[in-house]
Amino acid sequence: PQLAPHLPPRLSHEPWRLLYCAARDGFSLATLYRSTSRRSAPQLLLLRDTEARAFGAFCAAAIRPSTGFYGTGETFLFSFCPELKVFPWTGSNSFFLKGDKELLMIGGGSGKFGLWLDGGLYHGGSHRCETFGNEPLSRREEFCIQALEVWGLA
Repeated sequence: PQLAPHLPPRLSHEPWRLLYCAARDGFSLATLYRSTSRRSAPQLLLLRDTEARAFGAFCAAAIRPSTGFYGTGETFLFSFCPELKVFPWTGSNSFFLKGDKELLMIGGGSGKFGLWLDGGLYHGGSHRCETFGNEPLSRREEFCIQALEVWGLA
């Protein structure tokens, strides 16, 4: 509910459906892609690190493997620690989403990613990036993932 005012207005009353849950489906980026890439609707990636910090990304396009960056300026990063902070697109570049079998990257610039997850979905990282002008989403720039979910429009 806290994120609803930050979503594109056309999505504010749409129902969401759980597409991927690491606790249910296993910690695997390949499985995450299989669960999410068949849909073209926007998706919400939520995760919690081992220090109990919750954060994630609203992805205006489906999370999928790609050879280059894709997505739109509706994409944003967010953190719930301690209260909701949203980091919208700055307009400085278009490095929204990029995924391959070893890494999922959200936001970028100058060799840093706003949020990245490894292929096993055990480790990730968050750095300041030009795309979103964000602060690191986790207490540590590299973190261990405790829980991860991806929600899509039903």
